[in-house]
Amino acid sequence: MPVTLKNQIVLVVGASSGIGRSIAVQFAREGATVMASARRQDRLQALQNELAEENIEIGISTADATNAAAMEELASRTVEQFEKIDILVYATGTNTPDRAMTRLSTKTWDEVIGVNLNGAYYATRAVLPAMRERKSGHLIYIASISGLVPDISGAAYQASKRGMLGLAHAIRVEEKENGIRTCVVCPGLVDTEILEKRPVKPPPEMLAKALQADDVAEAVLFVAKLPPRAAVPEMQIMPTML
Repeated sequence: MPVTLKNQIVLVVGASSGIGRSIAVQFAREGATVMASARRQDRLQALQNELAEENIEIGISTADATNAAAMEELASRTVEQFEKIDILVYATGTNTPDRAMTRLSTKTWDEVIGVNLNGAYYATRAVLPAMRERKSGHLIYIASISGLVPDISGAAYQASKRGMLGLAHAIRVEEKENGIRTCVVCPGLVDTEILEKRPVKPPPEMLAKALQADDVAEAVLFVAKLPPRAAVPEMQIMPTML
């Protein structure tokens, strides 16, 4: 039997668009208490208003994942408002059109690594102490198939997503005695705003076969509903027709 998400406190970092937004919505509809965080206040407010029309309340909090202090403040604010954090979903991600090594600058490298990998570490570091104390917690990261299979997504993106896998696996080994689980979800092509960061956007016929953000959110919900005795360290989810 799946575990109920009611009374679970879920912090979603990167909830203003794409996969993160869908995850926040689906957790909230399942009865979880959601704190949705991102940099764009207007997007978060729109999300809160949309769910309010369904008589669903969520918390929202602006925060920059690349700022370690901001992630500490976000975790503290969430615990202050909701008393605990059961699940962290790190869904923030970015890439750059200037991804080829012939164009990749140190500034752009730092930006991609900062959002995709450093932010995941900062958010994790912020929530872990309370999870250790409670002997319970689930850390779910949205990576990419690019973290597993070489492709043309660029050195910075692939390094950051592979680094996320390493981060999650290390935490799982170190923290399993504290009841803390990790999962890295690695989607293939998903039709979200990050595609605007590609040098050339996929053609309509390819996008028609791509995953939707809700598909990835459903996979995250599946992982979150597993009983504490079960863990999914990695999950791939791919478009059937690509």
